[in-house]
Amino acid sequence: MQNLRLASRYAKSLFDLAVEKGLVEAVYNDMLFLQELCTQSREFKGLLRSPVIKADKKKSIIDAVIGGKVNELTASFARLLVQKTRENEMPDIIVAFIKEYKDYKGIKVLKLTTAVPVSENVKQELIQKIKEKTSIKNIELLEKVDEGIIGGFVLQIDDLQIDASISYDLNKLRKQFLNNDFIYRIR
Repeated sequence: MQNLRLASRYAKSLFDLAVEKGLVEAVYNDMLFLQELCTQSREFKGLLRSPVIKADKKKSIIDAVIGGKVNELTASFARLLVQKTRENEMPDIIVAFIKEYKDYKGIKVLKLTTAVPVSENVKQELIQKIKEKTSIKNIELLEKVDEGIIGGFVLQIDDLQIDASISYDLNKLRKQFLNNDFIYRIR
């Protein structure tokens, strides 16, 4: 179960400490490494969630896995999570930290969903148009291919979503046919 409030508190604390020590970029890269580790390794994720494995054993395993690959601040933070029995929250804390970092750097995440993969040229044009039309300067483009939208695209920035997909238009048309106001209804 996700505990977003707890994750954001831990992430904010780590982020503030990283800013204070001038290690923001290093800790951010460590969080990306740990996120990759959590998504790619079922064993590591199982270790974090296991109530059977004792805390000291978890600390030694985590140290062996991430030791030398991450900054000492990140390693200390991972040990602290184990000490406080919050290691199962690590994936959520990582996501919250990455969000803190992007907010700090002013990076907006742009989610583009298309039916087929888009060329690099089209991606750059899209980013350029958004920069011209908005005050956003730093954009990170996440792309997703979903054949279910048939054609067109769905663009999402924060809470704004632009749905210019064929499936959206077809659904809108279907609703218009179902609620046809041109046919008189018999009472």
